[in-house]
This record gives sequence, structure tokens and C-alpha cells, in this order.
Amino acid sequence: MTTQTVEKYLKAIHRLLEEDERVGTSALAETLGVRPASVTGMLQRLSQSDPPLLEYQPQKGVAFTEAGRKVALRAIRHHRLLELYLYQLLGYSWDRVHDEAERMDHVISDEFGDKLSELMHNPRFDPHGDPIPTRDLKLPQRNLISLRELTIGQGRIIRRVGRDDPEFLRYLNELGLMPGKHVKLLRREPFNGPITLELKIGKVSMERLIGYEIAGDLLVDRQQE
Repeated sequence: MTTQTVEKYLKAIHRLLEEDERVGTSALAETLGVRPASVTGMLQRLSQSDPPLLEYQPQKGVAFTEAGRKVALRAIRHHRLLELYLYQLLGYSWDRVHDEAERMDHVISDEFGDKLSELMHNPRFDPHGDPIPTRDLKLPQRNLISLRELTIGQGRIIRRVGRDDPEFLRYLNELGLMPGKHVKLLRREPFNGPITLELKIGKVSMERLIGYEIAGDLLVDRQQE
């Protein structure tokens, strides 16, 4: 049985490993909001557990062992199923589901998680577009790029949001830029300037101006469906 803290570390490491082969102590400390010394101690502990959950080398960072990857994916499955349950069936806004699910995901059983999945017809993605691991801990895959990579005139459906910060999600909600919404790139200002999108909601089209950094956190299909 893993603790809530251990699962929190493993989930954060999994997120960071989406962008790199190994995770550094500083990046993990910043993500979790704790001191680097505390992170180092936990990484050492998890690399010496039985079985080891991490491969840890000072100065080189950390990677999962197979056992650690499975523990992380199981925790992520529970967390993202709870997020979707809170959003779809209990009416929570998408900026609140992460913290609420964080309070519960470490205490539910695999059976409970499977029941949640069946109740929601075995969903593949959570409210933010993050993939939900299957019962056998496989991650659904999508070939995604950020809005910054589109060419002028290209239209795509938003599939995933790269940040779960509540304030950021509330801002996107105000703009209507959520997974499932269709957008077209209209203009891109030079030198990492703002980006103008056309947002389509039903038969209504409207323009949205967003910053370059925000566009990097809105992910769409690489290919038009």
C-alpha cells in the first residue's frame, strides 16, 4: 500500500516524464511546491523501497522502474476517473475537480475505480483531455501538437489542456477554450506575440485573442480528422 504522499510524487514524476527522459530534483520540487532537500530524501527512499519504484542518480535525475510506473499509472487512473465523475455526474466545474480528486484518489480500491469506469462507459480522457489509463494500465494515445504549431487558416478541435492550475482553467472557461471546441488560427503576431483564433460554438463564430504561452498549453490533433 502506497501513501498519499508517495502517489503524489509518482503522479508528478509521470507528468514531467511526458516532456523528458528523466526528471530533475529542481523541476520536481517546483511542481510539488516543496524544498529540493525534501524531494531528494523522498527520491532516495523510493529508489530503495522493495521493490524499488524509481531509478535515482544524483545530478542525473530520476526515472521509473517498471514497478513504479505501474503504481503511478494506477494512481493516475483513479485520479482522472474521479475528476471525470465529479465533472460529469456531480456538476463540479473543471477548475475544482483536481483538488477534490486529490483528496480521494489514494483511498479508493481498484474495484471501485473499475466501477466508476463502467458507470461512465469506460472513458478514455478526463475533463482536461488527459488520458485515463485502462484497467490493464495502458494509456490511450493521441498525436497532438500545440496551437502554436498550426499554420494560418488551419482549424482543429482542442483535445487537451497542458496545465491544471485552477486560475488558468477558469480563464480558459471564460474564453470558451475547452476540450471539444473547434478553433481556427487566424493571425499570429511576430516575436512570440499574441495569437488570434476563431472559436466556433454551434453556428456562431467569434474571435479570441490569447498569449503565445497560453497557446502552447492548448493541444490539438496533429492531423485534421
